[in-house]
Amino acid sequence: MPCVTRSFGLTSFKTMATAVGRCTPLLGLLGWACQDRGVQTGAPDLPPKVILIIGDGMDDQQITIGRNYLVGQAGRLVLDTLPYRGAAQAQTVDENDPSQPVYVADSANTATAIATGVVTSRGRIATTAGTDRDLPTILELAEQAGLATGIVTTSDVTDATPASFVAHVNQRYCQGPADMVRHLETLNLSIDCSSDYKANGGRGSIAEQIAASNVDIVLGGGMLSFDQAVEGDATRTVLDAAAANGYRLIQTRASLDALPADRKILGLFSPSTMPVKLRAEGGARLQRIERIDDRIVLPEAVGCEPNPAFEGMPSLEQMTQVALDRLDAEAGFVLVVESASIDKQSHLRRPCGHIGELDQLEQALRVALAYAANHPETLILVTADHTHAAQIVPETSSFQALNFASPGYFTRLRTPEGGIMGINYATNDSPIQEEHTGAQVPVFASGPNLQRLPSFMHQADLFTIMLRHLELDAAGDFRLPESSQSR
Repeated sequence: MPCVTRSFGLTSFKTMATAVGRCTPLLGLLGWACQDRGVQTGAPDLPPKVILIIGDGMDDQQITIGRNYLVGQAGRLVLDTLPYRGAAQAQTVDENDPSQPVYVADSANTATAIATGVVTSRGRIATTAGTDRDLPTILELAEQAGLATGIVTTSDVTDATPASFVAHVNQRYCQGPADMVRHLETLNLSIDCSSDYKANGGRGSIAEQIAASNVDIVLGGGMLSFDQAVEGDATRTVLDAAAANGYRLIQTRASLDALPADRKILGLFSPSTMPVKLRAEGGARLQRIERIDDRIVLPEAVGCEPNPAFEGMPSLEQMTQVALDRLDAEAGFVLVVESASIDKQSHLRRPCGHIGELDQLEQALRVALAYAANHPETLILVTADHTHAAQIVPETSSFQALNFASPGYFTRLRTPEGGIMGINYATNDSPIQEEHTGAQVPVFASGPNLQRLPSFMHQADLFTIMLRHLELDAAGDFRLPESSQSR
């Protein structure tokens, strides 16, 4: 059977007709340019599906912290059972000189790399560094091909990671119409997305772009951005615009049980980021190692407990299940799932918070694997956008006898298996939050043709992997960028 030629700009799929459907080798990412899905997987020629799960800020430290607490040092996470594990190099470039690398990323530029295959500068949402060109995303290409699409997140649906798959704007903080030009006091950062005003030929704020999109189901937090007046009309909100575009708004967990079959779904379950699953016992305050009379005093060990604010919220597991039920269509689909507060709780130096959110990712992954067990044409990719500040250190330092101790914020976390885990946050001495770090991120996968995945890739290569699994042509004159290859 012949392999079909599909053009990907810098790389073209070559046609080769043979009795067994073999394909021509490439110098590119996956080794073979094309495939006969039935021959390679033993499955019928079913429409391909992708479930992309992103743990925001989920690096190897976060995974190990979560494993130690959730299943014990000798245990195995669901992540640990996936048949493929590799690593991806996050890449970032300077806004003013895109030829220059920047070595620590943010969620906007890394999600953009995954969503579009293009390396950009920090803060940008599916736009190019310096030139501000809109970049087609994997969800948009899927929609053009008639595939269903969905986004599930525990953050604002307008936050950087989900936004990068559906919106195009020069700055991640332009989430609602009222946010487009302002000064962000917490970061001492001036925001100017005036070039993205619809009146100036742009697409508007992130919320307005989601409201105008064709994504079939969007679930998460972020009501505050949608309850704003649309640009140029104080009598209409972004929610009104979404309804006019066919979206049905839901706001409660119970509403997920009876979704209308003939409407797109916009689920907004909290004003901004959704509450996390776990917190420190009694809501314990941030801790440091103290020196009293020149003697090191360690903080008391604490455990984790359920967060009362999480009660009544839909879990990431439930939202993922609802989205898969919704998207289980003959046309195939792309679903993006994000556990957002692994990152956000690390910024705030709250180990119980980011452990609980890694557990949320684990439960969502269980749902995805259960779905894929009955749909072998499904590729599951699990990765992170960037690495973070939390690291495991000795809970009692070997240098304590010399009067040295871990700097920064420090928690002695009591684990269910009876140990004490030392977790340190020390990227800066700000009372506000920690910063990201610049290491490679893990990549896990399950599904067909895993033998073709390299053990090391660049983050933008994830876009290529999804594009090829879905057998999609890139739109228009779009070309896979050189920046998605080795720099």
